[in-house]
Amino acid sequence: MARMHTRRRGSSGSDKPTADEPPEWSDVDPENVEQRVVELAEQGHDPSQIGIKLRDEGVTGTPVPDVKLATGKKITEILEENDARPDVPEDIRNLMERAVRLREHVRANPQDYQNKRALQNAESKVRRLVDYYRGDELDPDFTYSYEVATEILDEN
Repeated sequence: MARMHTRRRGSSGSDKPTADEPPEWSDVDPENVEQRVVELAEQGHDPSQIGIKLRDEGVTGTPVPDVKLATGKKITEILEENDARPDVPEDIRNLMERAVRLREHVRANPQDYQNKRALQNAESKVRRLVDYYRGDELDPDFTYSYEVATEILDEN
Protein backbone atom coordinates (compact mmCIF):
# COMPACT_ATOMS: atom_id res chain seq x y z
CA MET A 1 0.00 0.00 0.00
CA ALA A 2 2.49 2.54 -1.15
CA ARG A 3 1.69 6.24 -1.04
CA MET A 4 -1.57 5.76 0.79
CA HIS A 5 -0.65 7.82 3.83
CA THR A 6 2.85 9.03 2.98
CA ARG A 7 4.77 10.20 -0.04
CA ARG A 8 7.21 7.31 0.15
CA ARG A 9 7.40 4.59 -2.43
CA GLY A 10 6.44 1.03 -1.67
CA SER A 11 9.03 -1.35 -0.36
CA SER A 12 10.33 -3.89 -2.81
CA GLY A 13 10.75 -7.47 -1.71
CA SER A 14 11.64 -10.80 -3.14
CA ASP A 15 9.13 -12.73 -5.19
CA LYS A 16 8.44 -16.41 -4.90
CA PRO A 17 10.13 -18.38 -7.67
CA THR A 18 7.67 -19.56 -10.29
CA ALA A 19 7.10 -23.29 -10.30
CA ASP A 20 4.43 -25.58 -11.73
CA GLU A 21 5.14 -28.63 -9.65
CA PRO A 22 6.62 -29.37 -6.24
CA PRO A 23 10.38 -29.92 -5.97
CA GLU A 24 11.71 -33.45 -6.44
CA TRP A 25 12.84 -33.73 -2.82
CA SER A 26 9.35 -32.92 -1.52
CA ASP A 27 7.29 -36.09 -1.71
CA VAL A 28 4.45 -35.38 0.71
CA ASP A 29 0.96 -36.83 0.48
CA PRO A 30 -1.64 -34.11 -0.26
CA GLU A 31 -4.13 -35.70 2.16
CA ASN A 32 -1.58 -35.53 4.99
CA VAL A 33 -0.90 -31.89 4.19
CA GLU A 34 -4.62 -31.06 4.28
CA GLN A 35 -5.03 -32.85 7.60
CA ARG A 36 -2.08 -30.96 9.07
CA VAL A 37 -3.49 -27.63 7.82
CA VAL A 38 -6.82 -28.33 9.55
CA GLU A 39 -5.03 -29.42 12.76
CA LEU A 40 -3.00 -26.20 12.86
CA ALA A 41 -6.13 -24.11 12.20
CA GLU A 42 -7.93 -25.81 15.08
CA GLN A 43 -4.98 -24.95 17.31
CA GLY A 44 -5.65 -21.29 16.53
CA HIS A 45 -3.04 -20.49 13.88
CA ASP A 46 -3.71 -18.02 11.07
CA PRO A 47 -3.28 -19.11 7.43
CA SER A 48 0.07 -17.33 7.08
CA GLN A 49 1.35 -18.96 10.28
CA ILE A 50 0.18 -22.36 8.99
CA GLY A 51 2.22 -21.90 5.81
CA ILE A 52 5.33 -20.96 7.80
CA LYS A 53 4.92 -23.93 10.15
CA LEU A 54 4.52 -26.35 7.23
CA ARG A 55 7.57 -24.86 5.56
CA ASP A 56 9.69 -25.15 8.71
CA GLU A 57 8.34 -28.28 10.43
CA GLY A 58 6.61 -30.03 7.57
CA VAL A 59 4.42 -33.10 7.62
CA THR A 60 5.96 -36.23 9.18
CA GLY A 61 9.40 -34.63 9.05
CA THR A 62 9.28 -33.63 5.37
CA PRO A 63 9.03 -29.87 4.82
CA VAL A 64 6.30 -28.57 2.54
CA PRO A 65 7.78 -25.74 0.43
CA ASP A 66 4.43 -24.65 -1.01
CA VAL A 67 1.00 -25.91 0.03
CA LYS A 68 -0.60 -24.95 -3.27
CA LEU A 69 1.94 -26.93 -5.27
CA ALA A 70 1.62 -29.93 -2.96
CA THR A 71 -2.18 -30.06 -2.81
CA GLY A 72 -3.43 -27.95 -5.72
CA LYS A 73 -5.35 -25.72 -3.27
CA LYS A 74 -4.52 -22.67 -1.20
CA ILE A 75 -4.53 -22.88 2.59
CA THR A 76 -7.70 -20.78 2.79
CA GLU A 77 -9.45 -23.08 0.29
CA ILE A 78 -8.55 -26.10 2.41
CA LEU A 79 -9.89 -24.35 5.50
CA GLU A 80 -13.15 -23.44 3.73
CA GLU A 81 -13.70 -27.05 2.63
CA ASN A 82 -13.25 -28.30 6.20
CA ASP A 83 -15.26 -25.50 7.87
CA ALA A 84 -12.20 -24.26 9.76
CA ARG A 85 -12.04 -20.81 8.17
CA PRO A 86 -11.63 -17.88 10.60
CA ASP A 87 -14.61 -15.56 11.10
CA VAL A 88 -12.67 -12.46 10.06
CA PRO A 89 -9.99 -12.35 7.33
CA GLU A 90 -6.45 -12.30 8.65
CA ASP A 91 -5.49 -8.88 7.27
CA ILE A 92 -8.48 -7.14 8.87
CA ARG A 93 -7.86 -8.95 12.15
CA ASN A 94 -4.22 -7.81 12.27
CA LEU A 95 -5.19 -4.20 11.52
CA MET A 96 -7.94 -4.32 14.16
CA GLU A 97 -5.42 -5.53 16.75
CA ARG A 98 -3.16 -2.64 15.84
CA ALA A 99 -6.00 -0.11 16.00
CA VAL A 100 -7.16 -1.38 19.41
CA ARG A 101 -3.61 -1.20 20.80
CA LEU A 102 -3.15 2.31 19.41
CA ARG A 103 -6.50 3.50 20.81
CA GLU A 104 -5.59 2.25 24.28
CA HIS A 105 -2.20 3.95 23.99
CA VAL A 106 -3.75 7.24 22.87
CA ARG A 107 -6.20 7.13 25.80
CA ALA A 108 -3.28 6.76 28.21
CA ASN A 109 -1.17 9.37 26.35
CA PRO A 110 -3.53 12.02 24.93
CA GLN A 111 -0.75 14.30 23.70
CA ASP A 112 0.95 11.66 21.54
CA TYR A 113 -0.03 13.22 18.23
CA GLN A 114 2.12 10.92 16.14
CA ASN A 115 0.23 7.87 17.39
CA LYS A 116 -3.10 9.67 17.02
CA ARG A 117 -2.26 9.97 13.35
CA ALA A 118 -1.19 6.32 13.24
CA LEU A 119 -4.55 5.37 14.78
CA GLN A 120 -6.40 7.36 12.13
CA ASN A 121 -4.41 5.64 9.39
CA ALA A 122 -4.96 2.17 10.85
CA GLU A 123 -8.71 2.69 11.25
CA SER A 124 -8.88 4.09 7.72
CA LYS A 125 -7.24 0.92 6.38
CA VAL A 126 -9.65 -1.24 8.38
CA ARG A 127 -12.67 0.61 7.00
CA ARG A 128 -11.30 0.31 3.46
CA LEU A 129 -10.82 -3.45 3.87
CA VAL A 130 -14.27 -3.84 5.44
CA ASP A 131 -15.76 -2.22 2.32
CA TYR A 132 -13.77 -4.67 0.19
CA TYR A 133 -14.83 -7.79 2.12
CA ARG A 134 -18.41 -6.76 2.93
CA GLY A 135 -20.87 -9.27 1.50
CA ASP A 136 -18.32 -11.99 0.70
CA GLU A 137 -16.26 -12.59 3.82
CA LEU A 138 -18.16 -10.30 6.20
CA ASP A 139 -21.84 -9.67 6.86
CA PRO A 140 -23.44 -7.14 4.48
CA ASP A 141 -24.29 -4.83 7.40
CA PHE A 142 -20.89 -5.08 9.15
CA THR A 143 -19.38 -1.73 10.16
CA TYR A 144 -16.14 -1.14 12.00
CA SER A 145 -16.00 0.50 15.40
CA TYR A 146 -13.70 0.16 18.39
CA GLU A 147 -16.34 -1.77 20.34
CA VAL A 148 -16.94 -4.22 17.49
CA ALA A 149 -13.18 -4.76 17.12
CA THR A 150 -12.71 -5.51 20.82
CA GLU A 151 -15.62 -7.98 20.72
CA ILE A 152 -14.17 -9.79 17.71
CA LEU A 153 -10.68 -9.92 19.19
CA ASP A 154 -11.96 -11.13 22.59
CA GLU A 155 -13.90 -14.00 20.95
CA ASN A 156 -10.78 -15.54 19.48
